[in-house]
Amino acid sequence: MNAKRFYPTAIALYFTYFIHGIGVSILGQYKQDFAGVWGADKLSDGTFDVSMVIAVIAALGLGRLLTLPISGPFSDKFGRKPSALIGVGLYAIYFIGLAFAPNMYIAYAFAFVGGAANSFLDTAVTPSVLEIFTKNGAIANMFTKFSISIGQFVLPFAIGMVAAANMSFRTLFIITMALIVIDGLIIAFMPFPPMNNNVGGEKAKPAKMKFNATSWAIIGIGFTCTSTFQLWLNCNQELGKLYGMADSSKIQSFYSLGTMCAILITAVLVKKFILPVRILIIYPAIATLMLLIIYIVQTPTICLIGGFVIGYAAAGGVLQLAVSTANEFFPTNKGKITSIVMISSSLANYIVLNIASYITKAGGIEGPKYVLLFNVVITVIGILLAIFVNMRYKNESKIATK
Repeated sequence: MNAKRFYPTAIALYFTYFIHGIGVSILGQYKQDFAGVWGADKLSDGTFDVSMVIAVIAALGLGRLLTLPISGPFSDKFGRKPSALIGVGLYAIYFIGLAFAPNMYIAYAFAFVGGAANSFLDTAVTPSVLEIFTKNGAIANMFTKFSISIGQFVLPFAIGMVAAANMSFRTLFIITMALIVIDGLIIAFMPFPPMNNNVGGEKAKPAKMKFNATSWAIIGIGFTCTSTFQLWLNCNQELGKLYGMADSSKIQSFYSLGTMCAILITAVLVKKFILPVRILIIYPAIATLMLLIIYIVQTPTICLIGGFVIGYAAAGGVLQLAVSTANEFFPTNKGKITSIVMISSSLANYIVLNIASYITKAGGIEGPKYVLLFNVVITVIGILLAIFVNMRYKNESKIATK
């Protein structure tokens, strides 16, 4: 197979994740605006209670959770392109619907649609890049995260430009909707590689999936690593203000920069020096230490440093490496196993963000600090799971379907 002919397809697919990076972050950046539109109560410091916005953000996870059992088998049966196009269409609906939602209940419904869009993209893009870049699948999959990070890095600057031009906060929702529609039209005419072409020939048949403790632990890492960066993404703005930052949106840029650096550095590490499965221990350990430092050292500077380090260690491809590792156990069921790990990730989006919403409401102004401690507990669990996987990985990888 001449893989180079599929490189433009890969670029178009990576661009969907650039838009996805904006899509999963934009609500967090406009929490006060949406809280005001949806009639939230005001706190003692004059800001709006954003707990309802966090609950809406959690609906993204619910949408992924309920549609991933469909999107994975759909991708394996009908192909990567149809799955990608469904994801693109649902994301367009998400952006335009959320922008004009008059209350949190309608917004919740559109956020659910956004989660469904994410699930169809996950089960289209990840298998596709593994099938295009057959010799460097783990690295290729990490660059889906790189694409997300670019979107998250650009977002604060785009928000600043919109604000400087005195334009509505809805402007960026409309622009991103138009961009993903254009990308979808391009994808519709792009060639895709044969499914499972990197496993026993172009027509390798899916084998029966057999799960054991190790594969379940990898799936559990999908939950913990997602929890770490989602909790940070949705509390860092308020945390920065609590610690005295004049412009807490800068944290997002440092976070995205850290994520992009992690992708580039980790790509070199896993190609030449270290097994991807080892990263599943090292990076969460770094994130745990940084979260504790942020809790103890309560200054604006530590928020920026913490944003970079957590972006590097929590969001710098850990989820993608977990997915790639899981795919080693189920090489002919890439759509299904990707959906299963992403179901675990979606559970994190929904469960921990709902818990964070309650913690935020109960803690009031101090709520973000309590969310930090909750995040530490989650990351420690992830480290323990990763240690277990590493202990058993050598003997069990690539034999789950034999």
